[in-house]
Amino acid sequence: MKKWLGIIMLFMTAFIWGTAFVAQSVGMDFIGPFTFNFSRYVIGSAVLIPFVIISLSNKKKKETSEDVSKEKGRERRTYIKYTITGGIVCGILLCVASSFQQFGILYSKAVGKAGFLTALYIIMVPLLGLFIGKKTKALLWICVLLATIGLYLLCVKEGFKFELGDIFLILCAFCFSFHIMFVDYVSPKGDGVTISCIQFAVSGILCFVCALFTEKIVIADLLKGCVPILYAGVMSCGVAYTFQILGQKYVEPTKASLIFCLESVFATLGGWVVLNQVLTVKETIGCIVVFVAIVMAQFVNKPEDKTPKKEKV
Repeated sequence: MKKWLGIIMLFMTAFIWGTAFVAQSVGMDFIGPFTFNFSRYVIGSAVLIPFVIISLSNKKKKETSEDVSKEKGRERRTYIKYTITGGIVCGILLCVASSFQQFGILYSKAVGKAGFLTALYIIMVPLLGLFIGKKTKALLWICVLLATIGLYLLCVKEGFKFELGDIFLILCAFCFSFHIMFVDYVSPKGDGVTISCIQFAVSGILCFVCALFTEKIVIADLLKGCVPILYAGVMSCGVAYTFQILGQKYVEPTKASLIFCLESVFATLGGWVVLNQVLTVKETIGCIVVFVAIVMAQFVNKPEDKTPKKEKV
């Protein structure tokens, strides 16, 4: 049951990220990329503060109702350590990844190709997993390959010519891969909502520093772009990234990355439904192939971990 709850959360994450493309695009008409990221991350962090207070309050009540022992105290300190450290590291990775993405889109004129290269984390995640002993079953590798082909059909509308911006986009995909892997590691060990809140605060501060040196922050421009900023801050950050951290507690990284690549599919379908953008045969086939790959992946059982399990802390 928890596994399917996690899958639903990750599907919702991909859906919100996909539909938030319009908000991000409109927001850039008023402010620079670092200012936009700083604004939405700060809003995302602020939105989660009440939920962090509730979560920590509930945990404190639970602890006071139980017997306090040295072992419990050690577990609590470890829990807090993973929550704070996890939030800081996730925030740094998120800031670097989103910054690479913005520069990639700036230098690469083909937005479709940019979406495809960013989504290459679906290949990088299982490859990185091999280095830390996370094996991926053969059928899941087939799903990854199918999803990659589907994304290419969906996103790349013109010839694939390598440009300067593509380097930034590949680095973006690499950083997002680390982000997905680190969330998989830290989410079961700390408080998911608090990790998400700290993540946005850290990323927002870093983006603000970058904006100070590279862009001009004008309050009037922020007010003009307040609607897309609020949507991106509340939905894309506050809701979607929190769903990511909570959902990845129950879904292995490779399957999670496959679900996340639906972001491109939902963005395309959103353009079709809302903006009346016509889907070509090639794009339709791409959508179908990606959906088939993701559905197939959900029926692949997690490989057995033969290494001795460590005691939970």
